[in-house]
Amino acid sequence: MKPLAKYLARRVAASVLILLGVVTITFMLIYIFPADPVSQIAGPHATPDVVASIRKEIGLDRPLPEQYVTYVSNLLHGDLGRSYKQKSKVAELVMARLPATLLLMLGAIFFELLIGIPLGILAAARRGKIDRGIMIMAFAGVSAPQFVVGLILLYVFAYVIGWFPLSGYGGLSHLILPALTLGIGGGGWYARVLRSNLMEVMRQDYIRTARAKGLDERKVVLVHALRNAILPAVAMVGLDIGTFMGGAVVVETVYGWPGIGQLAWQAIQLVDTPIIMGVTLVAAIAIVIGNLLADLVTPLIDPRVRLR
Repeated sequence: MKPLAKYLARRVAASVLILLGVVTITFMLIYIFPADPVSQIAGPHATPDVVASIRKEIGLDRPLPEQYVTYVSNLLHGDLGRSYKQKSKVAELVMARLPATLLLMLGAIFFELLIGIPLGILAAARRGKIDRGIMIMAFAGVSAPQFVVGLILLYVFAYVIGWFPLSGYGGLSHLILPALTLGIGGGGWYARVLRSNLMEVMRQDYIRTARAKGLDERKVVLVHALRNAILPAVAMVGLDIGTFMGGAVVVETVYGWPGIGQLAWQAIQLVDTPIIMGVTLVAAIAIVIGNLLADLVTPLIDPRVRLR
């Protein structure tokens, strides 16, 4: 078996175990919570007979181990369960929100990289006032609450200037502001990480050798140093895929974006357990896939890295 095939086989096996762990922990935590979904469904004035009937209908009268086995068995057949409140299949509800979430994820990652990588390179290459100024901006971007950034962008660019719609989901004009809101915070992290790594790489012997040969400083930084310094940022992209796929609840709420995060928040308020568990599983799968893609891309950036 080729090294890539062996690596993928090991990663898939490990991913299955990770996902099983996520399913188990989520299942246990959900059913340990004091909130009773049956009471939420039946309402405050339901009789004991009605409550008992609903509990039996959704399978909550069975022993917990039996519920767990049934849930895992259904997952293997692609069944995420049925929403208690919306009376629809969770898989259908998640899939209906998935395109909006994917679009927002791609837009957010685009702005993160667009902001973070140039600022990180500039900060590492121009030490002094420029470096300090960029790091202050990066710290502000990371620290600022997303709802504050979102409201400011909405007020300036949607309400005052009128370049973008105030809310909704549709074309590119609807995507830019929510994606930029997520990208500002993420871009600050990328700038800080890339600056730190570039400064460390720039002290390596091969960089001094490249400079001694008379290579242009821009080529030394962008070609020789950046290839090694950018690897941690690639890993961060893999994590961001999972984070955004789990839903950016605050941003989706501010902009009225119909993503998975908004669905999860509504489910939490209603104690709609199947939806909460379904969104958690989707986020876990996205994190696993994102990390795997990051690991596969890393050797393409730096050929010295080998998959083992």
